[in-house]
Amino acid sequence: MATGIPKEKAAEPGVTDGPQPRSVRVVLLALMIAMLLAMLDNMIVNTAMPTIVGELGGLEHLSWVVTAYTLATAASTPIWGKLGDMYGRKGAFLTSIVIFLIGSALSGMAQDMSQLIGFRAIQGLGAGGLMVGVMAIIGDLIPPRERGKYQGMMAGVMALAMIGGPLVGGAITDHLGWRWTFYINIPLGAVALAMVTAVLHLPKKRARGRIDYLGTILLTVGITSIVLVTTWGGSQYAWGSGTIIGLIVLGVLAIVGFLFVETKAAEPIVPLHIFRNRNFSLMSGIGFLTGFVMFGAMLFLPLYQQSVQGASATNSGLLLLPMLLSMMAVSLIAGRVTTNSGKYKIFPILGGALVVVGLFLLSTMDTTTTRFMSGVYMAVLGAGMGFLMQITMLVAQNSVEMKDMGVASSSTTLFRTLGSSFGVSIMGAIFTNRVGDEMTHRLGSGAGKLASAQLDHASLLKLPAPVREAYQYAVSSGTHGTFLVGSIIAVAMFVAALFVKEVPLRGAAPAPESGKAPVDAAPLSEPVL
Repeated sequence: MATGIPKEKAAEPGVTDGPQPRSVRVVLLALMIAMLLAMLDNMIVNTAMPTIVGELGGLEHLSWVVTAYTLATAASTPIWGKLGDMYGRKGAFLTSIVIFLIGSALSGMAQDMSQLIGFRAIQGLGAGGLMVGVMAIIGDLIPPRERGKYQGMMAGVMALAMIGGPLVGGAITDHLGWRWTFYINIPLGAVALAMVTAVLHLPKKRARGRIDYLGTILLTVGITSIVLVTTWGGSQYAWGSGTIIGLIVLGVLAIVGFLFVETKAAEPIVPLHIFRNRNFSLMSGIGFLTGFVMFGAMLFLPLYQQSVQGASATNSGLLLLPMLLSMMAVSLIAGRVTTNSGKYKIFPILGGALVVVGLFLLSTMDTTTTRFMSGVYMAVLGAGMGFLMQITMLVAQNSVEMKDMGVASSSTTLFRTLGSSFGVSIMGAIFTNRVGDEMTHRLGSGAGKLASAQLDHASLLKLPAPVREAYQYAVSSGTHGTFLVGSIIAVAMFVAALFVKEVPLRGAAPAPESGKAPVDAAPLSEPVL
């Protein structure tokens, strides 16, 4: 059974004792800059990729510029979390910023595609520690009960990255050159580095044992195999090819070996006991499904609006504005309610329900759907995401002891990352097959190759009217299939949310009225089931 904290000792272990509000705000500003770096990078670089290929060549290796970054980020995420738990959060976070900035500078100086791929991998290693560091430090500084106040800030950073990334990337590429899409990280990172170094003060830690090297290697191999399967399957290689089958076998063996090693390791890289906690396991699963449907939606919504509704590709980030603004507003409201009431179970339930409804509404879009109606559908989906995005991390962190804050944060982040990888792969395969089948049905076998062309509005206008209409119908059919499958998968998210247990959040409640007794502190963690 969980133990309570006496009133006179209600401060959290690992939380700075009575931090000054201004110091916390300065640290949070630095953390938000680091979070923006991690989220903004891919958005900016993707816009610059055509220009990069034009100068460096190596079109056949284009996908590896993104894959190398994604692989390094996913593989290093759990390692950064454990290093923070063992050696101290601040040192691990600062190290990840430095590695990210080194990778950014080297990427900007790349002279060919091979160098760029290698330097992007270095950048990804640092990026793996940025998001984990942000979440874990917030977990150290701010008790879960108070953390809801800052959910809107984190949702706002996400919206800023997703809306502003393509616009900023295009402007930088056009006026300063593609190398500045990497160099722009350096001044932002330097500011975050200086602020965290000067203001953040956390208790120092010493390692209690040796790093679990074997577990680290096995987990890295397993994650790498999974990401490569979802990245290559159905695109570079057929799903039944020897390469994909071999990667699946390798990934399964590595994960099984990892689970066995973790039961024996003195200091496991991912302590398996945290998954015995029902809330933590549920939040990991919900995070995976959230990443699955969210990134799948963000991949195909702009394509639908450009190809079918005739929107401009230049302003592709603005196309997601209804979803992102709704997500930010709802996240802010949910955070405030959580802080004031200490209640949160209703939010993942509402979020799961709204995601199911939003995806189903998006699946009804066709060639006659107006931008206004698609915006309404996106707002419904965004509201669901707003209830889920930060609550999943908050509940996961509240479900473990403070000593496991880093691995809890990294595990939750990793599940969401893997979910996005699976979502993009599976929903992409569904979309491509549906578009190809429709094009073949309407125009003959020779037209099926347009399925992978992803034509924008300007390119469509150059096609004959029958071909253009067939392609638009095929794209709307493809988005119908992807969002319908997404809504079915999201039902599992809603069902999982029903089983979340309302465990009191750690940290003090809002100040009581004069004359009333203070509220007892909540338990350190939910009882292990």
